[in-house]
Amino acid sequence: MSVLVLVLAVSAACCLGFGFVLQQNAAQRAPRGDFLSPRLLLDLMRVPRWLGGIALMAAGMVLGAIALGQGQLSLVEPLLATNLLFALALSRRQTRQPLGRQGWAGLALLAGGVTTFIVAGQPHGGTAVVDPLRHWLIIGVMVGLALLLTGYAKRSRMGSAPMLLALAAGLLYGVQDALTRVSGQRFGEGGILEVLTGWQPYAVLALGITGLVLVQSAFETGSLRSSLPALTAAQPIAGIICGVGFLGDRLRTDTGALAWEAAGLAGVVAGIVLLGMHPAMPRGATAATTATMGRLQPVPARPS
Repeated sequence: MSVLVLVLAVSAACCLGFGFVLQQNAAQRAPRGDFLSPRLLLDLMRVPRWLGGIALMAAGMVLGAIALGQGQLSLVEPLLATNLLFALALSRRQTRQPLGRQGWAGLALLAGGVTTFIVAGQPHGGTAVVDPLRHWLIIGVMVGLALLLTGYAKRSRMGSAPMLLALAAGLLYGVQDALTRVSGQRFGEGGILEVLTGWQPYAVLALGITGLVLVQSAFETGSLRSSLPALTAAQPIAGIICGVGFLGDRLRTDTGALAWEAAGLAGVVAGIVLLGMHPAMPRGATAATTATMGRLQPVPARPS
């Protein structure tokens, strides 16, 4: 594994983790009428903390895109999942909660799972699949699942909505990462003109905006602990499926390697759940607060 890819991916995870915490701090005060609406982004743009979170997220996405240009998607995605460690670090600073046994166990499972998957799978490049049907089948399944989850979330609203929306956003972000890598390859082959004449960069933009609305709606309707673990778990899984499915990434497929790869991914998911449920993670606004809150601070709230 390239040290450069490791540094880029972990730096991207750091920016993403810090950015998610700042975004959720602001989004939890958003008006409920903005749920799953682009108006939510317009309202949040008036909040400096959210803008700071978006700037960090953008920096993380740029660093992640550079990492994807240097390494395989199935290698970079598990490293990006460590963003939850950085989110927890910032949340601990805000809440002053000790890490405790749950935190250390989650940290060990996440870090150990990522290491196990990479060592056992030994991700490496191969020949990309040229069959367009396979591309569209995998992308269609991911996008279709995201739409299905969003539909359920819209009906459940304050129940399981944050988790469902975060899962949907994670799937879209995984596909976005795959198409970002394709755009990078096209740029290397023919420059910016080659990129702009393909459909991939426009799909990346559409997926990014849609995912952003879903994530902010998840942050708006629930605590960070109810949304960020689902987002963090879904994105690498979707990315690995796309990487192996049509980008030509290769993993070891002997019985022992597959067993360790599955164990590594299970460890990653278990670690994400433990860290996401840690008491240091913000719980979000209380029901009483959110019921009476109309507009984002510093704009005065509407009368209840």
